[in-house]
Amino acid sequence: MNSSSNFVFLTGIIFFFSTSTAFAQDSANDAADVILVIEAQWQAEQDGDGDWVDNSLADNFSGWAKQAPAPRGKRSVKMWNRFQGTQGRTVAHELYFQNIVIHGDIAIAHYLYTSAFQDKEKKTKVSNGRYTDVLIRTDDGWKFIAWHGGDDD
Repeated sequence: MNSSSNFVFLTGIIFFFSTSTAFAQDSANDAADVILVIEAQWQAEQDGDGDWVDNSLADNFSGWAKQAPAPRGKRSVKMWNRFQGTQGRTVAHELYFQNIVIHGDIAIAHYLYTSAFQDKEKKTKVSNGRYTDVLIRTDDGWKFIAWHGGDDD
C-alpha cells in the first residue's frame, strides 16, 4: 500500500469511528430525553396535573393499559384520568428502565414500575407492573404515540 492509499484508508477509518461515536452519543442523548419525558408524565399524574394528557400524548395516540378492555385514544385517556382523580391519587412511584431503542424519530421504552395509590378512604395500595411506551419525535419534543402495560397482579 502506498502512502496516499494509507492516508485515504486512515482518513476513512477515523471518519467512520468519529461518526459512529457521534451517533452513539445522539442515541444516548435521545434515550435520556425519552426517560425524562416518561418520568415527567408519571410525575405530572402524581402531582394531579391534568394537563399531562394534552401535553404528552400525540393527537393520534392509541394506548392499551392492561386493565382496559380495549385501546384508548387521547380523549378516552383524558376522561378516565379525570375519573381516576376523583377516586384517589398516586402518592409515589418509581420507574426501572430496562431497555430503550431509538430508531430515527421513534423511541421504544421498556420499563418496570412500583406505584402507590391512595384512595378516598386514605387506604394505600402498592402495585408493581411493566409498560412499553412508544414515543415519536415532534417539533415540540418526544410525545407518546402508544403504550401497553399495567399491573402484574
